[in-house]
Amino acid sequence: MEKFKFIDLFSGIGGFHQAMEQLGGKCVFASEIDKFCNAQYERNYGMSSDINIREVKETDIPEHEVLCAGFPCQAFSKAGKQAGLEDKTRGTLFFEIVRILKHHHTPYIVLENVRNLVSHDNGNTWRIIQESLRELGYRTTKDPLILSPHYFGIPQIRERVIILGKYDPENIDEPLNVDFGKYKAKEANSIYDVLDEDESDDSYRISEYEEMVLTAWDEFYQGINLKVIGFPVWADYFKYKGSLEGLPDWKAGFIKKNVKLYEENKEFIDSWLKKYKNLKGFTATHHKFEWQCGENISSIWEGVIQFRPSGIRVKMPNNFQALVAMVQIPVIGKYKRRLSVKEAARLQSFPVDNTEKPFLPDDNRQQAYKQFGNSVNVEVIRRAAEALFKSE
Repeated sequence: MEKFKFIDLFSGIGGFHQAMEQLGGKCVFASEIDKFCNAQYERNYGMSSDINIREVKETDIPEHEVLCAGFPCQAFSKAGKQAGLEDKTRGTLFFEIVRILKHHHTPYIVLENVRNLVSHDNGNTWRIIQESLRELGYRTTKDPLILSPHYFGIPQIRERVIILGKYDPENIDEPLNVDFGKYKAKEANSIYDVLDEDESDDSYRISEYEEMVLTAWDEFYQGINLKVIGFPVWADYFKYKGSLEGLPDWKAGFIKKNVKLYEENKEFIDSWLKKYKNLKGFTATHHKFEWQCGENISSIWEGVIQFRPSGIRVKMPNNFQALVAMVQIPVIGKYKRRLSVKEAARLQSFPVDNTEKPFLPDDNRQQAYKQFGNSVNVEVIRRAAEALFKSE
């Protein structure tokens, strides 16, 4: 489609808006209840999204060719067979989509949801969504479509369910056929494709304490005889002498591995513990360390690091894990700093580097991280919509 109109439901900061504009679309309606997202939407697109979709009559929504929605995942009613699908979806936000489609017969739909939508509520949620769309006259793909930015060369592993629909009631039994060509292997990506080597904002830099903790664990990794660590290292269990009886199998096994690691590296670990005063200056969660890089890198400072509630985790520098509202902002070991807001924007394919019309993130850093973490990935949606428009 060369020129088309679209509506942007649960619009956030406009991931769908960006994707559709790139394909020649014009937004004629947007709806979002988060006031911070509303401010960014108006700032970037010059239109208000401050509308609660529950309060809008479907007859008041402008005519459009594409409906976009990153709707929340909610359980549907399990009412008996006498209840129609419309009743089963009532009360959920998916129902708002249903009533709009029922009135407008929108030619194309592009929906996004979390990966576990397919298994949510024992598959009931996915089944009702498919049945609802079919009842409304929409052809969809036979199987759930799972896409991630890393498939398209964007270094982020973020699997999401994309639901594509085409209004074609006469051919309802014929599944949509969409083609994305060959996906890129995750190992072929590099985080450095989206990073600024010369980022000079010191506020992104890790603290002296964090650098000390990571330096300690890097020395630990360099000094032990095990380079592929297939279990979480927990310093508190190196010298464990207690009983394993009554413990869950996973924990007993985990303790045994830590004790064995200590015994095989006793001289080095004792001197390491002495140097760092038995980790007394470390936060309790930083007594735990997960190395998930095999032998592909040789130092923490070559990896991507997360300070997690479960401990310090080091991963390969080919992809970031999903930006989920950015609770634990990843550390780039090579630069000894956290991911910047602009880099988070690039991971979600927002055009922050566009010289003519750059996307402007929220001035509040925490809000900006949260908004990008909650957004759809622009490139994933653009590719999905493009495939939909070309589908047979």
